[in-house]
Amino acid sequence: MTAIQETRGIRNNNPGNIRHGDDWNGLAEKQPDASFCTFTEPRWGIRALAKTLLTYQRRRGIHTVRGIISRWAPPSENDTHSYIHHVAHFVGVDADETIRVEDHLFPLVSAIILHENGNNPYSNETILEAIRMARG
Repeated sequence: MTAIQETRGIRNNNPGNIRHGDDWNGLAEKQPDASFCTFTEPRWGIRALAKTLLTYQRRRGIHTVRGIISRWAPPSENDTHSYIHHVAHFVGVDADETIRVEDHLFPLVSAIILHENGNNPYSNETILEAIRMARG
């Protein structure tokens, strides 16, 4: 078994490590992880990640990488400062620059997957399909 398969997010088809709480499309019937959702396929977990980011902008008015990651990965549970700078660098923006999440969704999703799991084993096509599903 490789390290890619061993990460919690990859194992749960939930590479954003979304916690239980919402009734997401694509949830597995059995939820063996007490903290984090398990999805039937990676595209459903990635879709949930993308929908959450879109909600941050649309309903919460969050328009910066710092705002997004501070909400996604609060300092009580994460090294949020490093996470913010990693994602901002990956996306190619300043952490405090105002962005339209829709315009940066692919690199935001990809950076979060990478940061949460230490790698991103998903094809661009899988991520783009999940983003289309989130927008649809």
